[in-house]
Amino acid sequence: MAESVPVHEGLFSVDTDGAARLIGGRCAQCGRHQFPVAAVCPYCGSDGVEQTLLSADGTLWAWTAVTAPPPGYRGDVPYGFGVVELPEGVRVLTRLTESEPKNLRFGQDVRLALVPLHTDDEGRAVLTWAFG
Repeated sequence: MAESVPVHEGLFSVDTDGAARLIGGRCAQCGRHQFPVAAVCPYCGSDGVEQTLLSADGTLWAWTAVTAPPPGYRGDVPYGFGVVELPEGVRVLTRLTESEPKNLRFGQDVRLALVPLHTDDEGRAVLTWAFG
């Protein structure tokens, strides 16, 4: 198996069973969650944000297909893109594993997966998260 690297450190983790989870934050003052994790709570301004693993299951809220590659993008098109709400109340802008909009529906249950984004200059698979 080829070596893989995350698209960016600190966005997701993989446990010993191979299950992926997004790394978010939870404010110690107001209790709200965020993704990605930031040093300051975007809701109340507290600097008491603690890193936490977010749920791997969510609900699809919105979706589309990206059919033209954005500038600098090295991956395949088309790909699905949408908004997924997690049980913690966070809505995540995310890739979707399904690229055909007609196969998706509002309220659909989706699960986090790690998917290859592209191959870097060293020949490693660059992984990102997606829901499907």
